Amino acid sequence: MIVIHLDVMMAKRKMSLNELSEKVGITLANLSILKNNKAKAIRFSTLDAICRALDCQVGDIMEFVPDEEE
Repeated sequence: MIVIHLDVMMAKRKMSLNELSEKVGITLANLSILKNNKAKAIRFSTLDAICRALDCQVGDIMEFVPDEEE
């Protein structure tokens, strides 16, 4: 599964959800869904805008974590 660490990077950059929403151009609701790992997909253009706004790499906000087999 892909885990989103958007909240960590926002904290490092001292940026609020409102401020990031304005810089990226997506709604607070959609940004919140992404931040809380509820999103099923993300557009590359949105990912690009987030990385530009936070001055980070994709790997700084996304991580692959293998699913645990039962």
